Amino acid sequence: MQNPRDMLEPFAARLHFVTRATNRIQTYVVRALRRYFERAPGWVLLTTHGRKTGLPREVLLPCERFDGGLIVISTYGLRSNWIRNIERDAAVTVSCAGWVLPARAEIIDDLEAKRALVSAHPFFAPLPMMPINTLHITLLRGLTVAFLRRWVTHRPVVLVRHQGAAPNSPRPGF
Repeated sequence: MQNPRDMLEPFAARLHFVTRATNRIQTYVVRALRRYFERAPGWVLLTTHGRKTGLPREVLLPCERFDGGLIVISTYGLRSNWIRNIERDAAVTVSCAGWVLPARAEIIDDLEAKRALVSAHPFFAPLPMMPINTLHITLLRGLTVAFLRRWVTHRPVVLVRHQGAAPNSPRPGF
C-alpha cells in the first residue's frame, strides 16, 4: 500500500497559494448560492474540524455520489487544508442532495483502489455540472475514465460514507 506522504506532489499543489487568495470569494459564492450547492448534482459542502482549532471548516468540492457514499479528489494533493483536517479527524458533515448528514471520510492510499473507484464512478471534476457530467459519463466515458485514472496517480482520493443510518432506512445515503 502506498503511503500518501510518499506520493509525488501534483504540479497543482505548487499553486495552492491561489486557494488562499480566493477563499473569501468562495465563501461569498457559497453563501449567495448555498441552496443551489446543497442540492446540485456534482457538488458537496464538506465540513471538517480544524486540526488546530477544532472549529468547523466548510469547503465546496466537486464530487461523485453513489449508493455507498461519495468520492472527492484533492486537486492540491496533501496541501489542501480539508485533507489535512481529515487526516487528523475523519468525522465530517456532508451537505448534499438537500440533506446534512454525519459521515466518515477515508483517504484512499492504494493506487489500484483509487483507480478502481474513479473507474466505477467517473465524473468530470473540473466542472461538475449535470449536462457536462452526462456527456462525460456517456459519450466520453472512456476518455473521462482514462483521464481520472491518471489524475488520481499523485492525488488523494477521499471516500466519504454516511454514518449512523440503519441499512434499510428511508433516509438516503448521498
